[in-house]
Amino acid sequence: MIPVWANFVFAIIAIFAVGFGIFICLRPLSAFEMQRRFYALINWRIEPISVEKEIRNTRLMGICLIVFVILATVYVIKRS
Repeated sequence: MIPVWANFVFAIIAIFAVGFGIFICLRPLSAFEMQRRFYALINWRIEPISVEKEIRNTRLMGICLIVFVILATVYVIKRS
C-alpha cells in the first residue's frame, strides 16, 4: 500500500513534468536557450549543427516526456 502523501508528491511531480513537456513542445528554441545558458554557467558551450534538427528533436523530446509521464501516472493509479 502506497501512502497518500506519496501519491500526492507523485501527482505534483507529474503535473510539473507534463507542464515542462508542453513548454518544450511549444517553445523549443526557448528550451534550447535555457539549456545553452545552463551549460555556459558550468563553462561549456553548445551550438547545434542544424537548428532545424534541434527544434525537431526538442519537440520530440517534449512529446516523449508527456507520453512517459502519462503512462507512469496510469501505472501508478492502476497499481494503487
